[in-house]
Amino acid sequence: MAGTIRESRALGWLAVAAIALIAWLAFPFAIGLLLGTLTAFTIDPAYRWLAKRTRRPTLSGVLAVIATGVVVVAVSFGFLSLFVSRLVEFTTTVRDAVSPGGALAASAGTTTAWLNRYGINATSLLSRLEAGLGEVASRSATVAAAVASVTASALLGLFFALLAMYVVLRYWPKLVSGVACVSPLQERHTREVIEEFRRAGRTTLAGTVVTGLAQGIFAAIGYAIAGVPEAAFFGAATAVASLIPAVGTLLIWVPIGVFLFFTGHTTRAIVELIWCSATVIGLSDYVIRPRLVGEDGTPAILTFIALFGGVEIFGLAGLIVGPILMSIAVATLRLYVRETTNERPSAKAASQFR
Repeated sequence: MAGTIRESRALGWLAVAAIALIAWLAFPFAIGLLLGTLTAFTIDPAYRWLAKRTRRPTLSGVLAVIATGVVVVAVSFGFLSLFVSRLVEFTTTVRDAVSPGGALAASAGTTTAWLNRYGINATSLLSRLEAGLGEVASRSATVAAAVASVTASALLGLFFALLAMYVVLRYWPKLVSGVACVSPLQERHTREVIEEFRRAGRTTLAGTVVTGLAQGIFAAIGYAIAGVPEAAFFGAATAVASLIPAVGTLLIWVPIGVFLFFTGHTTRAIVELIWCSATVIGLSDYVIRPRLVGEDGTPAILTFIALFGGVEIFGLAGLIVGPILMSIAVATLRLYVRETTNERPSAKAASQFR
């Protein structure tokens, strides 16, 4: 009996070591694997519909993965091309406008007088702005080279993401059953935690990506209505800024409105600020995002901790990883409280006052 127990413990430690080894080897591609898994959760309804129509799950999984990969590559390439090209054009245009005799310098008389009244040298500010824009324009080629240098690693991450997508789409029930078999928790508890991971991952990815795209589109429309140059570029920049916690899109459309106001385009500034307030903030954050993400009951302070802590630890990917980990942690604590209290009458009574 003692030998059997020792052997069982040894096998258990070997299993832990094997899992740690696999995690160590997969760590360089962890973000790609995670994003692929979350994408599979998101497109799972479409995959199931296709598999039901074709009655060929393997072919349906391959088609779903290929279609997703093509869309991701096309959108990424189009966005980077738009961002780099429009950045060069915009910085050149603004640099010419703020230079002596430019359109912006000629229309900024009122702003200059207002700034001089408060002891601010507007001429010095314009000179610094022109120099800064010239530096940005001159470094655009460097930025493009840096983007090209990370293309190989991005493609490798995409490869592992697509592999993870296929495995999750085809074998998710088997994966869940396997984890439930080796988990020290009861099977129903393990499945509950895994389902929370699936729900949180799907809603976080969908809420982040779809809401960001919607905010970029709404903002671009508002910029075009207000006559902002390079509206498509600033719309794309707004979509990217939506990933920044707390301030987000405010970093783009508020300075644009202020810029329009101080350059004498008061009506355009008011239109742009009202439009973005109503659509980018109001419609996107309070209508679109709640419908995609729903309400999980996580306190606001934990949400902010998940966002900022995730960014601090994982970088930009922490905007997705952080909320997922926080959702799993909260779900695990709720599971623990439910099981330890076992729904005693005192617990039920206390819950009424929460």
